[in-house]
Amino acid sequence: MIEVKGLVKTYGAKRAVDGVSFTVRRGDILGFLGPNGAGKSTTMKMITGFLRPDAGTATVDGIDVTADPVTVKRKLGYLPESAPAYPEMTVEEFLHFIAEVRGFKSGDTRNAQVDRAITLTHLAPVRAQTIETLSKGFKQRVGFAQALLHDPPALVLDEPTDGLDPNQKNEVRTLIKSMATEKAVILSTHILEEVDAICTRVIIISRGKLVADETPAQLRSRQPGARLDEIFRSLTRGDI
Repeated sequence: MIEVKGLVKTYGAKRAVDGVSFTVRRGDILGFLGPNGAGKSTTMKMITGFLRPDAGTATVDGIDVTADPVTVKRKLGYLPESAPAYPEMTVEEFLHFIAEVRGFKSGDTRNAQVDRAITLTHLAPVRAQTIETLSKGFKQRVGFAQALLHDPPALVLDEPTDGLDPNQKNEVRTLIKSMATEKAVILSTHILEEVDAICTRVIIISRGKLVADETPAQLRSRQPGARLDEIFRSLTRGDI
């Protein structure tokens, strides 16, 4: 569903992403890990068409992101870090706006898609509240709702549980797992317990380069008995 080949992005003298390649199939929940500044968000922005790569290609369902970014965006749900929204809109108004942008012109169809997204992300208690008055956790859920609204076959989620309390994190993880049977999911996270909880594969990048692409079990087998955070630090330092 998602195929990345040799992606490169350079900012001045810094190569933020350096030849990253991987694939994500339907049913995969790919945990995308790396220290701050490793190139995770830059890679995700290139996959979703928000940044143009200096070299390499990214395709979604066989469509090149650079050649046809609009069609690719129809097939993707993207939750960026600190997802933007119009603060003066209510949750419902914002999601109706997103639904119309996504091409749901019929009122009944648009209402159905908005109601579905609100139900999936447990936003019903605040649907009439303006976004600027929401807690950080609810704002994050609004961002997640807009990513799910058009029921895309692929999801790219940058820190989807950021700002959520433990119960909310569990709800979001359960939702992602339930959808992954039909979708390809890339999930960026700093929470290593999230990898254990829901990810079927793990990619780790460091200094813009891919240093691991394995299942969680394969990752643990590198250092039997070590904690996942210890293995992560060893890989990003180049010790193993």
